[in-house]
Amino acid sequence: VLGWPMYLVFNSTGARRTLDGERIKTIHDHFRPSSKLFPANGRWNTRVFLSSVGCLATLAGLVWLGSVIGYTRVGLLYVPAYLWCNAWLVLYTWLQHTSPELPHYGDESWTWMKGALSTIDRPYGVFDWMHHHIGSTHVAHHVFSNLPCYHAQEATRALKAYLEPKKLYNYDGTNFVVALWRIARDCHYVEDVKGDQYYKPLRQAKSAKAH
Repeated sequence: VLGWPMYLVFNSTGARRTLDGERIKTIHDHFRPSSKLFPANGRWNTRVFLSSVGCLATLAGLVWLGSVIGYTRVGLLYVPAYLWCNAWLVLYTWLQHTSPELPHYGDESWTWMKGALSTIDRPYGVFDWMHHHIGSTHVAHHVFSNLPCYHAQEATRALKAYLEPKKLYNYDGTNFVVALWRIARDCHYVEDVKGDQYYKPLRQAKSAKAH
């Protein structure tokens, strides 16, 4: 309900630095062409502007439709589908970037490639096909963000063949529902924003505090 909109509007849980390496101290939303979240060039400005116009047009269309058929009916038609879509987006994002084995790097040890490879591919059963394999090819998406989704499987096979012998490819074949439960149980916090950190469960913090 709140997580995805907060990410879009405030960049909550997003990057700590801009594309130029500056520490983020202002709101980095996904709607203003001037937002430092995006590269400062005309092509990106136009894309962001058109995307924001599309969002506003959708809202205006919903308001108009509500005035015609009733806002309750629009709410019943639109809100459940909206929440279902958001649920999948949050689920994928969570599972793609969270695992007890995935490191989180501090400023002194982070590099672009380290950050790009700090994600994990998982199988999602029939949903993998329905959602264009966005969960099982996410490592390739991080490394090649402009890659079309219809080449993602081919790119993942090639990337896996290169990275796996170097132990740099992250994959967890656990059923995604089981993986979701394990992550919800074991991945709650990191101890610091310096060095290489790994998610730990709250029970571990309570145990350490008790001793």
